[in-house]
Amino acid sequence: MSDATALTADRILDSAEEVLRRYGPAKATVLDVARALGVSHGSVYRHFASKAALREAVAERWLARVSTPLIDVANGTDPAPQRLRRWLAELSGTKRRMAREDPELFDNFHQLATLSEGAVANHLEVLAGQLSLIVADGVAAGEFTVPDPAVAGRALLQATARFHHPSHRTEWSEPGLDDDLEAVVALLLDGLRARPTG
Repeated sequence: MSDATALTADRILDSAEEVLRRYGPAKATVLDVARALGVSHGSVYRHFASKAALREAVAERWLARVSTPLIDVANGTDPAPQRLRRWLAELSGTKRRMAREDPELFDNFHQLATLSEGAVANHLEVLAGQLSLIVADGVAAGEFTVPDPAVAGRALLQATARFHHPSHRTEWSEPGLDDDLEAVVALLLDGLRARPTG
């Protein structure tokens, strides 16, 4: 057995991802993760209090791989319309790439995320918050006119779900999807743009 004192949360999560890949979310157990690490299941429980806590942490980590790279786009210095267009294109592209490169793992993580409501709710809040930041910057620069950037951020995320929500993954290989996304984004930008008064 390996030295349990060297066991870290990251090592456990790495192993849990491999176990998830091998068995799927329905069959993967904490005991499987412990066996893969060469430690007792009690060692795993010292880091994660329950199977649900471990599942939640794995889902959070996977979802962060989507949201973290988008922070730079949200915090960028380009005009808000350009940032919004790029942010939505990158979110869609990231999800589609993940689904294309490893469809089995993508499906497993989607199932896992569905079981981890807290992780998903937090992820959606992070994404909507990034969009809200872009919208707020656009309002401050006179590029957008919306009364509540937070409401607009959530609406943008919901309006573009076809291009990034895993439940639509069977549509992501359709020809013309990028053109459809561009058309939707153009329509949304038109709705956000500041109108001349008087």
